[in-house]
Amino acid sequence: MPSQSLPLARQRRALKLRWPRLSWRAWLVPLLLCAALELSVRIGWLAEHQMPAPSSVALTLWQLAQGELWKHVAASLARVAAGFFIGAAAAVLIGTWVGLSQRAEAYLEPTFQALRAIPSLAWVPLLLLWLGIDETPKIVLIALGAFFPVYLSLVAGVRNVDRKWVELGRLYHLSPFALVRRILLPAALPSLFTGLRGALSLSWMFLVAAELIAATRGLGYLLSDGRETSRPDIVIAAILVLAVLGKLSDSLLKALEQRALAWRDTFLGNGVSG
Repeated sequence: MPSQSLPLARQRRALKLRWPRLSWRAWLVPLLLCAALELSVRIGWLAEHQMPAPSSVALTLWQLAQGELWKHVAASLARVAAGFFIGAAAAVLIGTWVGLSQRAEAYLEPTFQALRAIPSLAWVPLLLLWLGIDETPKIVLIALGAFFPVYLSLVAGVRNVDRKWVELGRLYHLSPFALVRRILLPAALPSLFTGLRGALSLSWMFLVAAELIAATRGLGYLLSDGRETSRPDIVIAAILVLAVLGKLSDSLLKALEQRALAWRDTFLGNGVSG
């Protein structure tokens, strides 16, 4: 039996390490929606100046790709990467501390809950006054958006660790650092990755708020430029690029999650046998 179970375990591990793939079902709804929009515009149900046909948006995307699109994509990617990593790193450090210490929770949790309720655009005037109009306020705003999902998920993950594992670690005389590194953080990894994926999505949302103000490059600037020039095709093209980048970055993080959590034997949603 052990010799037969080992190849099976390797097959399951290899399956979990695969890059997430899209089946034909994932394309069905977007294609049907594009076909319905194209038909509605062509027969006059929708005004072209308000909702351009998907073919017009595709042509605009092609024209932008021949010119300045990649400059905007590169600027937005750099801002999201910097803000996400800064916010997530701060959340991991503070979230671990709060999860381990009830005293730290008593001091910090009420303040963080109040700050979390502040809308993203409410930070913009203050950040502009404090940090000027260069890259710093944009990155700080994205970091604020990335901080709270990771912080909340990690605190919940640490607090939901089975107490018996902690007691077992103390029984083996693990130091506090070793207890965190070998028991608490590995057990909280599923919650942490859930928070990271939520933070990445919010980073893209906060990016638009950051780039709509005092920016000369980026997809948010492209959105604003399309609005000011009454070009809905540019606006929709920028939204589509944001959606694609958000999906690709989430797929990358999901692949990392599957690799880091390949040791789990979890339900994969493939039905329940009676």
